[in-house]
Amino acid sequence: MFQPKIDRPPQRADRGAVVRAALAARTPWSAAARRDSLFLAAGLPFGLPSLIVLSTSGGLLLLCLLLLVVLFDLLTTTQRSRVRALRGVEVPGRVPPGAGWLVRLRAGLTWRQAVHHLVVAPVQALCAVLVLALWGAAVVLLGFFCWVWLLPSGNPLRSGPGWTTEGAFATVGGLLLLAATPWLAALFAVVDLWTVRALLGPNRAEVLERRVEHLVRSRVDVVDAADAERRRIERDLHDGAQQRLVSLAMNLGLARRTLKHLPPEALEVIAAAHEEAQAAVKELHDLVRGLHPAVLEDRGLDAALSGIAARSPVPVHLTVDLPGRIAPTVEAVAYFTVSEALANAAKHARASRVDLALRRSADRLRITITDDGIGGADVGRGTGLDGLRKRAASVDGSFAITSPRGGPTTITMELPCEL
Repeated sequence: MFQPKIDRPPQRADRGAVVRAALAARTPWSAAARRDSLFLAAGLPFGLPSLIVLSTSGGLLLLCLLLLVVLFDLLTTTQRSRVRALRGVEVPGRVPPGAGWLVRLRAGLTWRQAVHHLVVAPVQALCAVLVLALWGAAVVLLGFFCWVWLLPSGNPLRSGPGWTTEGAFATVGGLLLLAATPWLAALFAVVDLWTVRALLGPNRAEVLERRVEHLVRSRVDVVDAADAERRRIERDLHDGAQQRLVSLAMNLGLARRTLKHLPPEALEVIAAAHEEAQAAVKELHDLVRGLHPAVLEDRGLDAALSGIAARSPVPVHLTVDLPGRIAPTVEAVAYFTVSEALANAAKHARASRVDLALRRSADRLRITITDDGIGGADVGRGTGLDGLRKRAASVDGSFAITSPRGGPTTITMELPCEL
Protein backbone atom coordinates (compact mmCIF):
# COMPACT_ATOMS: atom_id res chain seq x y z
CA MET A 1 0.00 0.00 0.00
CA PHE A 2 1.33 3.38 -1.04
CA GLN A 3 2.10 5.51 1.88
CA PRO A 4 3.39 8.89 0.83
CA LYS A 5 5.71 10.79 3.06
CA ILE A 6 3.88 13.93 4.15
CA ASP A 7 5.82 17.19 4.29
CA ARG A 8 4.22 20.22 5.91
CA PRO A 9 3.98 23.36 3.81
CA PRO A 10 6.43 26.07 4.78
CA GLN A 11 5.06 28.03 7.73
CA ARG A 12 5.84 31.58 8.82
CA ALA A 13 8.16 30.36 11.60
CA ASP A 14 10.07 28.19 9.10
CA ARG A 15 10.69 31.22 6.87
CA GLY A 16 12.34 33.07 9.75
CA ALA A 17 14.59 30.10 10.43
CA VAL A 18 15.46 29.95 6.72
CA VAL A 19 16.46 33.62 6.64
CA ARG A 20 18.57 33.21 9.79
CA ALA A 21 20.31 30.26 8.17
CA ALA A 22 21.00 32.38 5.09
CA LEU A 23 22.63 35.10 7.20
CA ALA A 24 24.91 32.69 9.04
CA ALA A 25 28.62 33.46 8.78
CA ARG A 26 30.19 31.77 5.76
CA THR A 27 33.70 31.75 4.36
CA PRO A 28 34.58 31.37 0.67
CA TRP A 29 36.35 28.09 1.28
CA SER A 30 33.61 26.55 3.46
CA ALA A 31 31.65 23.48 2.45
CA ALA A 32 28.41 25.47 2.80
CA ALA A 33 29.54 27.98 0.19
CA ARG A 34 30.47 25.20 -2.22
CA ARG A 35 27.16 23.43 -1.56
CA ASP A 36 25.08 26.59 -2.15
CA SER A 37 26.90 27.43 -5.36
CA LEU A 38 26.57 23.88 -6.64
CA PHE A 39 22.87 23.87 -5.75
CA LEU A 40 22.29 27.10 -7.71
CA ALA A 41 24.36 25.89 -10.65
CA ALA A 42 22.41 22.65 -10.79
CA GLY A 43 19.18 24.65 -11.07
CA LEU A 44 20.48 26.73 -13.97
CA PRO A 45 19.34 24.28 -16.72
CA PHE A 46 15.76 24.31 -15.39
CA GLY A 47 15.38 28.01 -16.17
CA LEU A 48 16.77 27.76 -19.69
CA PRO A 49 13.56 26.38 -21.31
CA SER A 50 11.54 29.29 -19.97
CA LEU A 51 14.21 31.79 -21.02
CA ILE A 52 14.17 30.31 -24.53
CA VAL A 53 10.39 30.52 -24.64
CA LEU A 54 10.40 34.13 -23.47
CA SER A 55 12.96 35.04 -26.15
CA THR A 56 10.85 33.68 -29.02
CA SER A 57 7.87 35.26 -30.76
CA GLY A 58 4.67 34.44 -32.65
CA GLY A 59 3.75 30.86 -33.50
CA LEU A 60 7.10 29.59 -32.24
CA LEU A 61 6.28 31.06 -28.83
CA LEU A 62 2.96 29.21 -28.74
CA LEU A 63 4.63 25.97 -29.80
CA CYS A 64 7.32 26.36 -27.16
CA LEU A 65 4.70 27.08 -24.49
CA LEU A 66 2.79 23.90 -25.36
CA LEU A 67 6.02 21.90 -25.27
CA LEU A 68 6.95 23.44 -21.93
CA VAL A 69 3.53 22.54 -20.47
CA VAL A 70 4.08 18.92 -21.52
CA LEU A 71 7.50 19.04 -19.87
CA PHE A 72 6.10 20.47 -16.61
CA ASP A 73 5.91 17.07 -14.95
CA LEU A 74 9.45 16.14 -16.02
CA LEU A 75 10.79 19.50 -14.84
CA THR A 76 8.97 19.18 -11.53
CA THR A 77 10.26 15.66 -10.93
CA THR A 78 13.83 16.69 -11.77
CA GLN A 79 13.62 19.74 -9.52
CA ARG A 80 12.53 17.54 -6.62
CA SER A 81 15.42 15.18 -7.34
CA ARG A 82 17.85 18.13 -7.32
CA VAL A 83 16.56 19.34 -3.94
CA ARG A 84 16.66 15.83 -2.49
CA ALA A 85 20.18 15.05 -3.77
CA LEU A 86 21.86 18.37 -2.98
CA ARG A 87 19.92 19.64 0.06
CA GLY A 88 18.58 16.44 1.61
CA VAL A 89 15.01 17.78 1.57
CA GLU A 90 12.19 15.54 0.39
CA VAL A 91 9.48 17.43 -1.52
CA PRO A 92 6.56 15.01 -1.91
CA GLY A 93 4.87 14.72 -5.27
CA ARG A 94 1.24 15.52 -5.98
CA VAL A 95 0.59 12.05 -7.43
CA PRO A 96 1.75 8.63 -6.16
CA PRO A 97 4.62 6.84 -7.93
CA GLY A 98 3.54 4.71 -10.85
CA ALA A 99 0.61 6.93 -11.83
CA GLY A 100 -0.32 7.08 -15.49
CA TRP A 101 0.98 9.77 -17.82
CA LEU A 102 -2.44 11.42 -18.07
CA VAL A 103 -2.68 11.73 -14.28
CA ARG A 104 0.84 13.11 -14.12
CA LEU A 105 0.08 15.59 -16.91
CA ARG A 106 -3.00 16.84 -15.09
CA ALA A 107 -0.99 17.15 -11.88
CA GLY A 108 1.52 19.31 -13.73
CA LEU A 109 -1.11 21.71 -15.09
CA THR A 110 -1.45 23.88 -11.99
CA TRP A 111 -0.94 27.59 -11.59
CA ARG A 112 1.66 27.00 -8.87
CA GLN A 113 3.84 24.88 -11.11
CA ALA A 114 3.27 27.24 -14.04
CA VAL A 115 4.44 30.17 -11.91
CA HIS A 116 7.54 28.27 -10.86
CA HIS A 117 8.58 27.02 -14.30
CA LEU A 118 7.65 30.16 -16.25
CA VAL A 119 8.58 32.89 -13.77
CA VAL A 120 10.58 31.65 -10.79
CA ALA A 121 12.88 29.22 -12.63
CA PRO A 122 14.16 31.87 -15.09
CA VAL A 123 14.82 34.27 -12.23
CA GLN A 124 16.66 31.53 -10.34
CA ALA A 125 18.68 30.77 -13.46
CA LEU A 126 19.72 34.42 -13.69
CA CYS A 127 20.63 34.36 -10.00
CA ALA A 128 22.77 31.29 -10.60
CA VAL A 129 24.50 33.03 -13.53
CA LEU A 130 25.14 36.04 -11.30
CA VAL A 131 26.68 33.93 -8.52
CA LEU A 132 28.88 32.01 -10.95
CA ALA A 133 29.91 35.29 -12.60
CA LEU A 134 30.81 36.77 -9.21
CA TRP A 135 32.92 33.73 -8.35
CA GLY A 136 34.69 34.06 -11.71
CA ALA A 137 35.19 37.80 -11.28
CA ALA A 138 36.61 37.28 -7.79
CA VAL A 139 39.12 34.75 -9.11
CA VAL A 140 40.10 37.01 -12.02
CA LEU A 141 40.53 40.09 -9.84
CA LEU A 142 42.51 38.26 -7.18
CA GLY A 143 44.87 36.98 -9.86
CA PHE A 144 45.39 40.41 -11.46
CA PHE A 145 49.12 40.53 -10.61
CA CYS A 146 49.55 36.98 -11.89
CA TRP A 147 47.94 37.84 -15.24
CA VAL A 148 50.14 40.94 -15.60
CA TRP A 149 53.27 38.99 -14.64
CA LEU A 150 52.53 36.47 -17.37
CA LEU A 151 52.50 39.23 -20.01
CA PRO A 152 55.69 39.96 -21.99
CA SER A 153 57.96 42.63 -20.52
CA GLY A 154 57.27 45.09 -23.35
CA ASN A 155 53.47 44.91 -23.01
CA PRO A 156 51.95 48.38 -22.44
CA LEU A 157 49.72 47.11 -19.63
CA ARG A 158 52.73 45.86 -17.70
CA SER A 159 55.03 48.83 -18.35
CA GLY A 160 52.39 51.60 -18.22
CA PRO A 161 52.21 53.99 -15.28
CA GLY A 162 49.88 53.22 -12.40
CA TRP A 163 49.26 49.58 -13.17
CA THR A 164 50.28 48.55 -9.67
CA THR A 165 47.65 50.86 -8.17
CA GLU A 166 45.03 49.38 -10.47
CA GLY A 167 46.19 45.91 -9.46
CA ALA A 168 45.82 46.80 -5.79
CA PHE A 169 42.26 48.02 -6.36
CA ALA A 170 41.51 44.87 -8.35
CA THR A 171 42.84 42.67 -5.57
CA VAL A 172 40.78 44.46 -2.94
CA GLY A 173 37.70 44.18 -5.14
CA GLY A 174 38.37 40.48 -5.59
CA LEU A 175 38.62 40.00 -1.82
CA LEU A 176 35.34 41.83 -1.31
CA LEU A 177 33.62 39.71 -3.93
CA LEU A 178 35.13 36.58 -2.39
CA ALA A 179 33.71 37.55 0.99
CA ALA A 180 30.25 38.62 -0.26
CA THR A 181 29.54 35.91 -2.82
CA PRO A 182 29.05 33.06 -0.28
CA TRP A 183 26.42 35.11 1.55
CA LEU A 184 24.67 35.96 -1.69
CA ALA A 185 24.82 32.32 -2.80
CA ALA A 186 23.38 31.19 0.53
CA LEU A 187 20.50 33.67 0.27
CA PHE A 188 19.70 32.66 -3.31
CA ALA A 189 19.90 28.95 -2.38
CA VAL A 190 17.50 29.39 0.53
CA VAL A 191 15.01 31.27 -1.64
CA ASP A 192 15.38 28.62 -4.35
CA LEU A 193 14.70 25.83 -1.87
CA TRP A 194 11.73 27.65 -0.36
CA THR A 195 10.10 28.28 -3.74
CA VAL A 196 10.53 24.64 -4.77
CA ARG A 197 8.87 23.45 -1.56
CA ALA A 198 6.11 26.07 -1.75
CA LEU A 199 5.25 25.78 -5.46
CA LEU A 200 6.19 22.23 -6.48
CA GLY A 201 5.03 20.39 -3.37
CA PRO A 202 1.44 19.60 -2.44
CA ASN A 203 -0.69 22.49 -1.26
CA ARG A 204 -2.30 22.63 2.16
CA ALA A 205 -5.51 20.95 1.01
CA GLU A 206 -3.55 18.06 -0.51
CA VAL A 207 -1.41 17.72 2.61
CA LEU A 208 -4.53 17.53 4.77
CA GLU A 209 -6.12 15.02 2.38
CA ARG A 210 -3.05 12.79 2.54
CA ARG A 211 -2.97 13.12 6.29
CA VAL A 212 -6.59 11.99 6.48
CA GLU A 213 -5.82 9.03 4.22
CA HIS A 214 -2.85 8.16 6.41
CA LEU A 215 -4.99 8.35 9.55
CA VAL A 216 -7.64 6.13 7.95
CA ARG A 217 -5.02 3.54 7.03
CA SER A 218 -3.51 3.77 10.51
CA ARG A 219 -6.91 3.25 12.11
CA VAL A 220 -7.56 0.20 9.93
CA ASP A 221 -4.13 -1.18 10.86
CA VAL A 222 -4.85 -0.65 14.57
CA VAL A 223 -8.22 -2.42 14.29
CA ASP A 224 -6.63 -5.31 12.38
CA ALA A 225 -3.83 -5.54 14.94
CA ALA A 226 -6.31 -5.60 17.82
CA ASP A 227 -8.34 -8.34 16.12
CA ALA A 228 -5.19 -10.36 15.43
CA GLU A 229 -4.14 -9.97 19.07
CA ARG A 230 -7.53 -11.24 20.25
CA ARG A 231 -7.14 -14.25 17.97
CA ARG A 232 -3.68 -14.95 19.38
CA ILE A 233 -4.87 -14.70 22.99
CA GLU A 234 -7.83 -16.95 22.19
CA ARG A 235 -5.54 -19.59 20.67
CA ASP A 236 -3.08 -19.39 23.58
CA LEU A 237 -5.82 -19.75 26.18
CA HIS A 238 -7.59 -22.52 24.28
CA ASP A 239 -4.45 -24.55 23.63
CA GLY A 240 -2.76 -23.79 26.95
CA ALA A 241 -4.59 -22.83 30.13
CA GLN A 242 -7.96 -24.27 29.07
CA GLN A 243 -6.50 -27.65 28.20
CA ARG A 244 -4.67 -27.81 31.53
CA LEU A 245 -7.84 -26.95 33.45
CA VAL A 246 -9.79 -29.60 31.52
CA SER A 247 -7.11 -32.17 32.36
CA LEU A 248 -7.17 -31.10 36.03
CA ALA A 249 -10.98 -31.38 36.16
CA MET A 250 -10.86 -34.85 34.60
CA ASN A 251 -8.22 -36.04 37.08
CA LEU A 252 -10.21 -34.67 40.02
CA GLY A 253 -13.36 -36.34 38.68
CA LEU A 254 -11.51 -39.63 38.32
CA ALA A 255 -10.16 -39.31 41.84
CA ARG A 256 -13.65 -38.50 43.11
CA ARG A 257 -15.08 -41.66 41.56
CA THR A 258 -12.29 -44.10 42.40
CA LEU A 259 -10.90 -43.06 45.79
CA LYS A 260 -13.90 -44.17 47.83
CA HIS A 261 -11.77 -45.46 50.73
CA LEU A 262 -10.59 -41.97 51.74
CA PRO A 263 -12.01 -40.24 54.81
CA PRO A 264 -15.20 -38.22 54.18
CA GLU A 265 -13.35 -34.96 54.80
CA ALA A 266 -10.85 -35.74 52.00
CA LEU A 267 -13.64 -36.78 49.65
CA GLU A 268 -15.40 -33.48 50.34
CA VAL A 269 -12.23 -31.55 49.53
CA ILE A 270 -11.78 -33.50 46.26
CA ALA A 271 -15.43 -32.93 45.33
CA ALA A 272 -15.17 -29.22 46.02
CA ALA A 273 -11.95 -28.97 43.99
CA HIS A 274 -13.63 -30.88 41.15
CA GLU A 275 -16.57 -28.51 41.09
CA GLU A 276 -14.28 -25.45 41.22
CA ALA A 277 -12.21 -26.83 38.34
CA GLN A 278 -15.36 -27.41 36.28
CA ALA A 279 -16.56 -23.86 37.03
CA ALA A 280 -13.15 -22.49 36.06
CA VAL A 281 -13.25 -24.44 32.77
CA LYS A 282 -16.69 -23.02 32.00
CA GLU A 283 -15.64 -19.44 32.83
CA LEU A 284 -12.47 -19.74 30.77
CA HIS A 285 -14.48 -21.21 27.91
CA ASP A 286 -16.84 -18.23 28.00
CA LEU A 287 -13.88 -15.86 28.17
CA VAL A 288 -12.20 -17.48 25.17
CA ARG A 289 -15.42 -17.39 23.21
CA GLY A 290 -15.84 -13.71 24.13
CA LEU A 291 -12.36 -12.86 22.90
CA HIS A 292 -12.79 -14.40 19.47
CA PRO A 293 -15.10 -17.37 18.87
CA ALA A 294 -13.55 -20.12 16.82
CA VAL A 295 -16.80 -20.65 14.91
CA LEU A 296 -16.55 -17.09 13.55
CA GLU A 297 -13.19 -17.81 11.99
CA ASP A 298 -14.06 -21.33 10.82
CA ARG A 299 -17.65 -20.99 9.57
CA GLY A 300 -18.30 -17.29 9.24
CA LEU A 301 -20.67 -14.68 10.61
CA ASP A 302 -23.90 -16.60 9.91
CA ALA A 303 -22.96 -19.58 12.08
CA ALA A 304 -21.47 -17.40 14.83
CA LEU A 305 -24.62 -15.27 15.10
CA SER A 306 -26.78 -18.40 15.12
CA GLY A 307 -24.89 -19.46 18.23
CA ILE A 308 -25.47 -16.08 19.88
CA ALA A 309 -29.19 -16.22 19.05
CA ALA A 310 -29.47 -19.73 20.49
CA ARG A 311 -27.84 -18.70 23.79
CA SER A 312 -29.77 -15.45 24.16
CA PRO A 313 -32.26 -15.38 27.08
CA VAL A 314 -34.63 -13.44 24.80
CA PRO A 315 -35.97 -15.30 21.74
CA VAL A 316 -34.22 -14.05 18.62
CA HIS A 317 -35.55 -14.29 15.08
CA LEU A 318 -32.45 -14.29 12.86
CA THR A 319 -32.40 -13.44 9.15
CA VAL A 320 -29.07 -13.52 7.34
CA ASP A 321 -28.53 -12.71 3.67
CA LEU A 322 -24.79 -12.90 3.11
CA PRO A 323 -23.73 -14.40 -0.22
CA GLY A 324 -20.12 -14.78 0.90
CA ARG A 325 -17.52 -14.00 3.55
CA ILE A 326 -16.53 -10.43 4.33
CA ALA A 327 -13.36 -8.99 5.82
CA PRO A 328 -12.41 -10.85 9.05
CA THR A 329 -12.06 -7.60 11.00
CA VAL A 330 -15.53 -6.47 9.93
CA GLU A 331 -16.93 -9.89 10.84
CA ALA A 332 -15.45 -9.54 14.32
CA VAL A 333 -16.88 -6.02 14.74
CA ALA A 334 -20.32 -7.20 13.57
CA TYR A 335 -20.22 -10.24 15.88
CA PHE A 336 -19.32 -8.33 19.03
CA THR A 337 -21.68 -5.47 18.18
CA VAL A 338 -24.64 -7.86 17.80
CA SER A 339 -23.61 -9.77 20.93
CA GLU A 340 -23.52 -6.58 23.01
CA ALA A 341 -26.79 -5.32 21.51
CA LEU A 342 -28.58 -8.58 22.41
CA ALA A 343 -27.14 -8.44 25.91
CA ASN A 344 -28.44 -4.87 26.30
CA ALA A 345 -31.87 -5.92 25.05
CA ALA A 346 -32.03 -8.75 27.58
CA LYS A 347 -30.75 -6.61 30.46
CA HIS A 348 -32.44 -3.24 29.95
CA ALA A 349 -35.24 -3.44 27.37
CA ARG A 350 -37.46 -6.07 29.07
CA ALA A 351 -38.13 -7.42 25.59
CA SER A 352 -39.91 -10.66 24.79
CA ARG A 353 -38.64 -10.88 21.19
CA VAL A 354 -35.73 -9.57 19.12
CA ASP A 355 -35.61 -9.48 15.32
CA LEU A 356 -32.06 -9.56 13.96
CA ALA A 357 -31.46 -9.10 10.23
CA LEU A 358 -28.18 -8.93 8.30
CA ARG A 359 -28.14 -8.07 4.63
CA ARG A 360 -25.32 -7.27 2.25
CA SER A 361 -25.95 -4.56 -0.32
CA ALA A 362 -23.07 -3.97 -2.73
CA ASP A 363 -20.06 -3.33 -0.50
CA ARG A 364 -22.00 -2.50 2.70
CA LEU A 365 -23.26 -4.78 5.46
CA ARG A 366 -26.54 -3.58 6.98
CA ILE A 367 -27.47 -4.85 10.46
CA THR A 368 -30.91 -4.21 11.94
CA ILE A 369 -31.79 -5.15 15.53
CA THR A 370 -35.39 -4.56 16.70
CA ASP A 371 -36.84 -5.46 20.09
CA ASP A 372 -40.37 -5.04 21.50
CA GLY A 373 -39.16 -3.72 24.84
CA ILE A 374 -39.97 -0.59 26.79
CA GLY A 375 -37.87 1.74 24.62
CA GLY A 376 -36.32 4.96 25.86
CA ALA A 377 -32.78 3.88 25.04
CA ASP A 378 -30.31 6.76 24.82
CA VAL A 379 -26.71 6.65 23.60
CA GLY A 380 -25.65 9.24 26.15
CA ARG A 381 -27.04 7.40 29.21
CA GLY A 382 -24.25 4.87 29.51
CA THR A 383 -26.27 1.78 28.58
CA GLY A 384 -23.58 0.36 26.33
CA LEU A 385 -24.98 1.97 23.18
CA ASP A 386 -22.03 4.35 22.98
CA GLY A 387 -19.78 1.29 22.81
CA LEU A 388 -21.78 0.02 19.84
CA ARG A 389 -21.38 3.36 18.11
CA LYS A 390 -17.61 3.33 18.71
CA ARG A 391 -17.31 -0.24 17.43
CA ALA A 392 -19.08 0.74 14.21
CA ALA A 393 -16.98 3.89 13.85
CA SER A 394 -13.75 1.90 14.27
CA VAL A 395 -14.23 0.49 10.75
CA ASP A 396 -15.78 3.64 9.27
CA GLY A 397 -19.32 2.37 9.78
CA SER A 398 -22.50 4.18 10.76
CA PHE A 399 -24.78 3.71 13.76
CA ALA A 400 -28.35 4.91 14.31
CA ILE A 401 -30.98 4.15 16.97
CA THR A 402 -34.69 4.83 17.24
CA SER A 403 -36.18 4.17 20.67
CA PRO A 404 -39.36 6.05 21.62
CA ARG A 405 -40.88 5.60 25.07
CA GLY A 406 -42.89 2.38 25.10
CA GLY A 407 -40.85 0.89 22.26
CA PRO A 408 -40.00 -0.59 19.95
CA THR A 409 -36.24 0.00 19.79
CA THR A 410 -34.50 -0.31 16.42
CA ILE A 411 -30.72 -0.23 16.01
CA THR A 412 -29.38 0.13 12.48
CA MET A 413 -25.72 -0.21 11.57
CA GLU A 414 -23.90 -0.17 8.27
CA LEU A 415 -20.37 -1.52 8.02
CA PRO A 416 -18.05 -1.75 5.01
CA CYS A 417 -17.61 -5.33 3.79
CA GLU A 418 -13.96 -4.69 2.96
CA LEU A 419 -11.45 -2.36 4.63
